[in-house]
Amino acid sequence: MKEPLPPSSSSSAPGPSPSGAPRAHKPQASVVRFKAALRKARQRNQKEPDIDFLNITAMLDLMTIILVFVLKSLSASTTNITQNEDLQLPVSIMTAEPGEDGVVIRISKTQITVADQTDPVVSYADVKQLGQTGVDARHKRNGPNDLYIQPLANVLSEYRKNDKRIREAMGKDASTSDAIIIADESTPYRLLFEVLYTAGQSEFGRYHLLLRTSTDKSG
Repeated sequence: MKEPLPPSSSSSAPGPSPSGAPRAHKPQASVVRFKAALRKARQRNQKEPDIDFLNITAMLDLMTIILVFVLKSLSASTTNITQNEDLQLPVSIMTAEPGEDGVVIRISKTQITVADQTDPVVSYADVKQLGQTGVDARHKRNGPNDLYIQPLANVLSEYRKNDKRIREAMGKDASTSDAIIIADESTPYRLLFEVLYTAGQSEFGRYHLLLRTSTDKSG
């Protein structure tokens, strides 16, 4: 009876491959692991990029608001209104000082101006027409019977935007703005009403009518 052959050990030294070539050893570290380790090393040694630019957008917005506020504060006082043949203030017995907060709208015998602008927003000459239908129809939005003065509204809308930003920055009520109406004593009611209506449509909800007291000798 033949004795069984001893089993071959799996831990024996590697022998030749079936083709006769020696077997290759398995590499200890793969290329993938090497690349991963290299990336980690680069990340550890990488420095924070230097900031070579300055974002001044927010600072410019703040400076714009401050500039508008300063210019508004330095504007001429509404109590120092130059009166002439084209603009004479009506007389009042009130002696209270007028408010300083608001955009100035001047209504003279021949034109309407706003704030410090020297060029008139609207010019007119026919006094009879002013008392009946107000300013000329070409300045209206919807014909001669309309109350909305388009050129005046365009100018007031720009002042409203600036005043709203100032009020929001100062924590004041920004839902409406103030207007200081300086009208000649002979201004027809129709023209005055058109100016007030246009200002109201432009989000000016508070009005100050500037008058001269009965003791004022300047007129």
